Amino acid sequence: MIEDLIGAGFALMTWSNVAAMVFGTLIGIVIGALPGLTTTIGLAILIPLSFGLSPLVALGLMAGLYNGSMYGGAIPAILLNIPGTPAAIATTFDGYPMTEQGNAASALRVACFSSAVGGFSSALALLLLAPPLSLVTLAFGPPEYFWIATFGLVSIAVLIGGDPIKGMISALLGLLISSVGMDTVTGRIRFSFGRLELVDGVNIVVVLIGLFALPRVLQMAEDAVTRGVRVSDLKIGRGQSTPFPIAHLIPTWIRSSVIGIMVGILPGAGGNIAAFLSYNEAKRSDRDPESFGKGNPKGVAAAEAGNSSDNAASMIPTLTLGVPGNAIAALIMGGLLVHGLQPGPSLFRDNGEIVYGFVLQMMITSVLLFALGGMIATRIFAQVLRVPQVMLAPMIVALMCLGLYTVNNSQFELFMMIGFGVFGYILMRMQFPLPPLILGVILGGMAEQNLRTALLISRGDWWHLLASPISKTIAGLVVLVLLVPLYRHVRERQSEALKNG
Repeated sequence: MIEDLIGAGFALMTWSNVAAMVFGTLIGIVIGALPGLTTTIGLAILIPLSFGLSPLVALGLMAGLYNGSMYGGAIPAILLNIPGTPAAIATTFDGYPMTEQGNAASALRVACFSSAVGGFSSALALLLLAPPLSLVTLAFGPPEYFWIATFGLVSIAVLIGGDPIKGMISALLGLLISSVGMDTVTGRIRFSFGRLELVDGVNIVVVLIGLFALPRVLQMAEDAVTRGVRVSDLKIGRGQSTPFPIAHLIPTWIRSSVIGIMVGILPGAGGNIAAFLSYNEAKRSDRDPESFGKGNPKGVAAAEAGNSSDNAASMIPTLTLGVPGNAIAALIMGGLLVHGLQPGPSLFRDNGEIVYGFVLQMMITSVLLFALGGMIATRIFAQVLRVPQVMLAPMIVALMCLGLYTVNNSQFELFMMIGFGVFGYILMRMQFPLPPLILGVILGGMAEQNLRTALLISRGDWWHLLASPISKTIAGLVVLVLLVPLYRHVRERQSEALKNG
């Protein structure tokens, strides 16, 4: 571990890696600052564009974009009461009231510092927790991997969105897509429809761009917002900003960072959940809870530290188990696969220098927020809010097509991407969650291969899947997750009975 960590530190000192982290952070802030664009869209566009880069440079871009976009979402949330990303919703509660009081500069400064602290804390947790967990997972065999894949898939399907049935249907559609191509056990070709391009299965980059980026762009075109934000509405320079002592925020940062890390490790959670929990806890524990929602800087600090401390923590199950903690982690996992890196127990053993380099990049890009997310940069990035969304939509589509075509020079994949995009748009309009679908594509092959391998080893004995204590434990967790919707239904029925009674 120490040798790989030292080697990663020296590898990051090259100009290309430093430039990647700086550029990724800047682009992330811009993406987060634009309502309608999200971290998932940015990563979906970035992954194919980074195909020709070295793995460490590509991961530096991803780390910078991830951390930068989390802070960027606070810019419109504070200035316009419009969250740039879903995780910035809680930031609007106190951020915009501070702007109305003439304290926009202080609010942005608190958000910047809080995002940096949360991101650094999360990366530190990833550095300390992931290596020992990866050693534990070396004891895993095919049955354990099957249950891990099932647990990740069921957790995302049940816990994301308001309808578990739609979540499970979405996950099953992902499993269906993952079955396209050559059977890894028998070598037979499945569902290729005579197309040689589908023999190796559906390109994960095609699915990522089609399902995550294109539906959002189509929604932007549908909204047809033809005007950007006026300069007078940004309110950065309005009034005299009242400075707030940063030292008073330290307890809030510590509490919110711990909450965000714990939420990030849980599959199916996300930065928005971490932000709400951190905000509620900050309000509950404060001496003046009534001031929250009226421009209390601690509310901004709690929300931003909470959603940013989810960042690297969500990568802990991704890197060690190969199970993404949320949709963004699933995209980064896709980026790892594109560059020939297989997340899981062998990742730290076989590619230690690269994976530790990525952990350090998450730390460094968090620190870069202090320098790049200060008031000068914020004033510049806030100007991107003036670009109309109808102009952004075609530019984004052009970048997606260019990035995808450079991967394999395949027109067939471009048409597939458009098909997946239209399909994803229809699912989104029908309120089907898309993360379970993409997770089904990523984890489907892992679940199928390990299930069939375990059955071959045991000569068809299904009880072999529950032979070890680890398998029994993970299978029990799967059952508990499946019981969550039933528990919610019972609670709702009881609440309705009490209201009617």
